[in-house]
Amino acid sequence: MSHFGVLDWIILITYFCLLAAMGPIFARVNKSTETFFVGNRTFPAWLLGLAMFATSISSMTVMAYPADAYKTAYLRLLPAFMLPIGIYVASKVFLPFFRKARVTSAFEYLESRFGPGVRMYAALAFLFGQVLRIATILYLISMLFQQMTGATPYMCILIGGVVIAIYTVSGGIKAIVWTQFFQTFLLWLGAFLCIYTVVRGINGGVPEVFRTAWADGKFQLGDLNAATGKIEPSPWFSIQMKSIVLVMVAGLFNWLYEYSSNQNVIQKYVSAKNPKEALRAIWICCFCSVPTWAFFMFLGTALYVFFKQHPDPIAMDILKGANGHKAEEILPFFCVNHLPTGVAGLVITGVFAAAMSASSSSVNSISAVTITDIYRRHMVKNGTDKHYVWAARVVSGVSALLMMGGAALFLEMNTLTLQDLGTKMAAIVAGGLFGLYALGFLTKRGDGWSVLAGIVGTTFFSVYITAVEMKIVTVAKFTALGVSESLAKVLANPFHTYYTGVVGNIVMFVVAYLVATLFQRQQRDLTNLTVWTGAGTPEEG
Repeated sequence: MSHFGVLDWIILITYFCLLAAMGPIFARVNKSTETFFVGNRTFPAWLLGLAMFATSISSMTVMAYPADAYKTAYLRLLPAFMLPIGIYVASKVFLPFFRKARVTSAFEYLESRFGPGVRMYAALAFLFGQVLRIATILYLISMLFQQMTGATPYMCILIGGVVIAIYTVSGGIKAIVWTQFFQTFLLWLGAFLCIYTVVRGINGGVPEVFRTAWADGKFQLGDLNAATGKIEPSPWFSIQMKSIVLVMVAGLFNWLYEYSSNQNVIQKYVSAKNPKEALRAIWICCFCSVPTWAFFMFLGTALYVFFKQHPDPIAMDILKGANGHKAEEILPFFCVNHLPTGVAGLVITGVFAAAMSASSSSVNSISAVTITDIYRRHMVKNGTDKHYVWAARVVSGVSALLMMGGAALFLEMNTLTLQDLGTKMAAIVAGGLFGLYALGFLTKRGDGWSVLAGIVGTTFFSVYITAVEMKIVTVAKFTALGVSESLAKVLANPFHTYYTGVVGNIVMFVVAYLVATLFQRQQRDLTNLTVWTGAGTPEEG
């Protein structure tokens, strides 16, 4: 069994020191919110594209993709292949507006289209979800830190949170983009060193990985049957199971949300020096992201073959989910037991890079939304740029503290129950945001009241699905109310919960559209706000 040695600690501490230094380097240029949030809109495509890629790859991705391939098969990879389609649609429909309007926040559009109340709702939903996201990322990376180094996870939470705070609070978007550029290569270096070690330990190398995995059905588009413990091919279409077609549809909806209403993406897109550079940046992100996701899936497959050739009782428990072990433990377990000193330090540094790049981007986005959509819009309307930059730094610092506090709370619970509950709450609050943007861009209907109806409908839907998932509503409870058994089965399990996001967006769109059709009397000025009234007109220059 390997241990986290002196060389590993030197590598990790050097990484933290270099990151912390990035903040003061860029702090002197942050004289305005335009600089702090969007870097004066001067970033080139190659830099911005890699930064967007780094934002999309978090510690959850690094651990979850290998875990899924190790335990099951490749169904999880299908949504990744929908990213090019999502980017193409967004580049034609949504993103040109954000460039033309020179927005800082993605939610500025919603006020122009539906009114200030809708903008506030979307901003608050985003803030809630992002705080939860960064706390979860830091919690997960702290557990990996503990497994690999033997140190307390609270040390990781403290160090990671403080370092992120230093370069995001002082350096703003420029510090974040440049650190993400270097973090990208650290992630790739760590991943390649890890898979090199795995394949080197397999008799027969890469060809044997393909032979064994193919024979065991690890490359099929299937999922694990909990009842039989075997991997079974997924149906092409089913609303009750994860099916190939609907998993791809869910993936497409996710990417359309990311590129229409996720501040993390929009903020970087509008930071490019011109529309052509912005377009190149999102395609660079795409061409880096899809192969990287496939790479981490293959890493999980290689780990499966490695431990099949070198049986280990703990690895077997991880595969079967026995004795409290989860699939996400497989990569840390391999790193602890099979990576040599020095390589282990580089690998954990790469994983830290993935976690910190995603977290720092979210912290800056939280600050941008808080200042642009709430503080400047409703609280201090006539402040100086110096004041707003100061306020942005305060919000960034508070966000980092919330991230650290949330991660520590998850750790104290010693279970993901709180995280699961928080994730469900975030889904309830933020459900249907893409449906809201689709209504705004693709139709000429809708106002604040019709959107409110859509929000209420989506919230009731999300609460109901959460109750289904938590077994609060069951077939027995419906039949006790006099509902027929066949209808009770449908009500208690209307569709696989994997599709909740897709259906939630549809509910938002349909309810708001119908209410607007029936009751909306006054028509707002929609010039440059929809695809029918000029929103897609390219930005000059």
